[in-house]
Amino acid sequence: MNQLKIFAPATIANVSCGFDVLGLCLDTVGDEMIIRKTSEKGITISRLVGQDLPLETEKNVAGIAGLAMLEKLNLNHGFEIEIYKNIKAGSGIGSSAASSAGTVWAMNELLGKPFSAKELVPFAMEGEKLASGTAHADNVAPALLGGFTLVRSYEPLDIIKIPTPDELYATVIHPQIEVKTSDSRSVLKQKITLKESIIQIGNLGGLISGLYTSDYDLISRSLHDEIVEPLRAILIPGFDEVKANAIQAGALGAGISGSGPSIFALSKGEEMAQNVAKSMSETYKKLHIDYDIHVSKINTNGCRVVEC
Repeated sequence: MNQLKIFAPATIANVSCGFDVLGLCLDTVGDEMIIRKTSEKGITISRLVGQDLPLETEKNVAGIAGLAMLEKLNLNHGFEIEIYKNIKAGSGIGSSAASSAGTVWAMNELLGKPFSAKELVPFAMEGEKLASGTAHADNVAPALLGGFTLVRSYEPLDIIKIPTPDELYATVIHPQIEVKTSDSRSVLKQKITLKESIIQIGNLGGLISGLYTSDYDLISRSLHDEIVEPLRAILIPGFDEVKANAIQAGALGAGISGSGPSIFALSKGEEMAQNVAKSMSETYKKLHIDYDIHVSKINTNGCRVVEC
């Protein structure tokens, strides 16, 4: 193969109690990318549709991720990338991660899979470093591995794929407002209390256990963020109302997707997830805030080929 068209999925990071370590992969929203081999060495971004983002290789997360991968390989050719952005930058559902992960995943496929999915994560993290200043993995890991992923450690990098219950669905609403990453980071506390830490660890352990055992009640009880959400919620208009109404409509739980402004909810079954979507939509209609909304089964495979 010399060319692939792929789907690079959106992702939800943090998942309430898993700040910077837990993420999940969506299936109904994502970018499309075309990656092809070229006779010239290096990475070229020839087309970018849907967002006003740079085409220069060193200024684009896809280019940086691809270059990081090429540094590990001794190739006599390069790659050309076309990006069709369906994930809005700054939406909180992994726009930069999709481009970064999609690039290295497709390159790996075209090269005959010299790297495992986990081995691709550090390359994609370089794209995230360009986007946010931090080489974090909680979005790129689920985009590459699919399902839920836990970043147990960054030094050394240790990523664990977590089983996904069959009936688990996500609803994500993206209010058309901007929340700067710098602002969402600036409100965080540098120190937390022992009590807060104990509550957060208990919920993270409960959520992981619930995912392994398909215990939806345990998942519901564990979808609580003691540390970050109370601070970031003030940056998202109507957050408390959207969350409360989603849970009243039947969601297992709800929280901030990544650093916001998107809000996610998890539900058992597609019908319930659609009911939750209706509730979340009605809340923002009352507030006269435009929004995008997505309902998705959890994508357990990550990036995928659309056509060869």
